[in-house]
Amino acid sequence: MRHFGHVAPEVRERLFHREPQIFGADSAPRMLAAALGATLYSPATRPHLADDVLKQAGRGVVSMVLCLEDSIDDSEVSGAESNLVRQFTDLAARGGEVPLIFVRVRDPRQITDLVGRLGAAVELLSGFVLPKFTEERGVPFLEALTAAEAACGRRLFAMPVLESPELLHLETRTETLAGISRTVDKYRDRVLALRLGVTDFCSAYGLRRPPDMTAYDVQIVASVIGDVVNLLGRADGTGFTVTGPVWEYFRHQERMFKPQLRRSPFLEEGAEPLREALIQHDLDGLLREIELDRANGLLGKTCIHPSHVLPVHALSVVSHEEYSDAQDILRPERGGGGVLRSAYTNKMNEVKPHRAWAERTLQRAEVFGVAREDVGFVELLTAGLPA
Repeated sequence: MRHFGHVAPEVRERLFHREPQIFGADSAPRMLAAALGATLYSPATRPHLADDVLKQAGRGVVSMVLCLEDSIDDSEVSGAESNLVRQFTDLAARGGEVPLIFVRVRDPRQITDLVGRLGAAVELLSGFVLPKFTEERGVPFLEALTAAEAACGRRLFAMPVLESPELLHLETRTETLAGISRTVDKYRDRVLALRLGVTDFCSAYGLRRPPDMTAYDVQIVASVIGDVVNLLGRADGTGFTVTGPVWEYFRHQERMFKPQLRRSPFLEEGAEPLREALIQHDLDGLLREIELDRANGLLGKTCIHPSHVLPVHALSVVSHEEYSDAQDILRPERGGGGVLRSAYTNKMNEVKPHRAWAERTLQRAEVFGVAREDVGFVELLTAGLPA
């Protein structure tokens, strides 16, 4: 699979200076972690789940989570597990390309139980999402994952969700983070990415951010994100990919603040109707939050609606300017450091301080591609929309 693989080849050629590379479930973990993009969640109770997975794959989704936890009622768990096994079996029988599929479980027992029940269809499973992850809760999940992996003979990844009250509360945050760090470091080969459960953070204080605001406007949430990235998202080889929080909105609501999406890029491309559609569906706030995610060290995003996928992917494409700067910084002859003016003549590139940024930028370019010099996110959004 590849990002923007649902777009016609001739359109990709027009959009990209370097096209996104092909990857698959057996690709290197470093590549897969960067490639997750917009991870679309779906309750495991959906009766036509196999159809849903294939439909979303055809629209550019490359990673999905089928949820047995908070998205379903406690009384539905047994039925959802059975449905999940049926739908996996159906998908395996149909063949064809599917996204990276993860299952969000409630307890460790479900991991070994589901892997056993899936049989040959386990080949479609990439791993499990582990809720409310702490050192105490996380170790049994990861031990179960290790046992399930050995039983089925297939590599399975974990994506812990950092959302527990102990992580949010000031008096327990430092020790909780340290415990999480110890745990994921011990199981580093199996931890693909860390996910942030911002809805649970807000819940602990009876908060809910409105569509006019991002997670970074809620200071108590922003402080946790900063601390998680500080300890677990470092660029020195000890860190992990940390994904962005969920955007909850997808329908128009009455606004208190003016739209955050500038008009000029859309006017230049004759795409004002697209701008209006994004605003009507509260996606201008999502676009702002995606930019802030990346500025704060996060990559990829949890999504609960298909309309969120394309904005995440379009804004993950590396601009030609970013690519040019990253290449200049990483040239072998720059190994000794120094300062140089960017090829775009609008900024300073300082080789040693900007090296980690450049390496991450080229990693993102590998999976999301590099836009042509005259292509911006409006063109990427427009090209990726369903016909």
